[in-house]
Amino acid sequence: MKDIFLILLSAIAIIQLAVKLLARIRQKPIRGYLDLIVLTKEQKRQVEVIRRGFLPKVEGIRQSLRRNRLQLNDLLFTEAPDVKTIAEKSNEISALQAELEQEVIRHILQEKELLTTDQKRKFHDVIRREFEKGGLGVHGEHRQGSNLK
Repeated sequence: MKDIFLILLSAIAIIQLAVKLLARIRQKPIRGYLDLIVLTKEQKRQVEVIRRGFLPKVEGIRQSLRRNRLQLNDLLFTEAPDVKTIAEKSNEISALQAELEQEVIRHILQEKELLTTDQKRKFHDVIRREFEKGGLGVHGEHRQGSNLK
């Protein structure tokens, strides 16, 4: 009787684990920090409109950053590195990083306007955690998370 009870208990635990794992797999990838907050259907619609302009713009900046970083890499490892050219490329990268930061700031302010007071507090907490981790970078990346309630 004791063995049957342990087997049954183990089976229940395995089923619960499987259900949680399936739920996690079925979760949509996070495309932005507002995906971590419960929004109304209208807010979700407005966020999608905002993202249609924002996401392609920042993806273009990120592609330019990647391209410039690869060029910098090549410049650094030539036989006779030209310090002036390296500095110019570094400045181009810094300008792109600043442009990306400004786009993200504008985007956060734009999204914030859609939120209720309680949602703004939650959004603030989400953004603060990301800043504490070293920056913002979810858009276009596939990270998983759970909705804040």
